[in-house]
Amino acid sequence: MPATPWRLEGKWLEYCSCDFGCPCESMASPTQGHCTGLCAFSIDKGHCGDVPLDGLVVAATFYFPRAIHHGHGQMQPILQSHTTEAQREALFYILSGENQPVGTMFQIFSIIVETIHDPVFADIDFEWNLAGRRARVNVPGVVRATTEPIRNPVTDEEHRILTVLPEGWVFYEAEVGAGNLKGLGGIKFDLTQAHSSLAHYAWDQDGMALTYKEFQRQRDAA
Repeated sequence: MPATPWRLEGKWLEYCSCDFGCPCESMASPTQGHCTGLCAFSIDKGHCGDVPLDGLVVAATFYFPRAIHHGHGQMQPILQSHTTEAQREALFYILSGENQPVGTMFQIFSIIVETIHDPVFADIDFEWNLAGRRARVNVPGVVRATTEPIRNPVTDEEHRILTVLPEGWVFYEAEVGAGNLKGLGGIKFDLTQAHSSLAHYAWDQDGMALTYKEFQRQRDAA
């Protein structure tokens, strides 16, 4: 596919097998030595060329035998069953990292993912509450996941962790929650009280579509 301008803005949700806070975010090794889980994002506003992508949800399960920068990863992409052929082509083009600069998110994944399982086209239930640190993803027969607030083990009060990455490559700020999820498709896992994070995102063909200062201004104006 020739180089095509695109832009996506919306809500990001991730789960992984690490402890709360995910040491990988601060360049440490994964808690369990490997990394597995789920990423999903809803597109509030989006397009690829003249193909509209507003309102769609994209998900993927993944597995890396070591820290993700070592590569040899596996991924199974999941698109909604009602997407059109044009939308599927556009989304796979974006996910492929093609024509994207080195060091941007999808370009990085194109290098570190070695095996791509057959894509799934199915209904995706996606719920996301940033302030409440609650979320849910359900793809029948493939993956189910929920996020809830982390709780103090002594008082049972909700505990807040905010990840701030001014030089982030996926998001700049994310609320961290406790994830419970099970992979039933091409990549299987069963995780309880694992890391989960929720964030706003804005990406385009050149990477992060907003600077950190622009993101802060947009966040404060909301």
